[in-house]
Amino acid sequence: MDALQSIMNWYEEQCDGDWEHQHGIKIETLDNPGWTIQIDVADTELEGRGFQKIKAERAEADWIHCKLENNVFSGACGPKNLIELLEIFRK
Repeated sequence: MDALQSIMNWYEEQCDGDWEHQHGIKIETLDNPGWTIQIDVADTELEGRGFQKIKAERAEADWIHCKLENNVFSGACGPKNLIELLEIFRK
């Protein structure tokens, strides 16, 4: 299963008539350029799990930063690293 299909499945599994009204997923672009994501894991099986911050800067356009804080998985990455960032969340 690819990363995009995985995140769509995870989102659908969380939707219970309540969760999706207060929580969700945001994927946006950055102007440097790149991507940013925020995935609210409150009231899911992922709430309270630990996650070690990742900061990988391989080149000007090849980088990833992500962390889990206050039940929100947040990440930013270079323009071609979105799938990699989604894979990190999936794992």
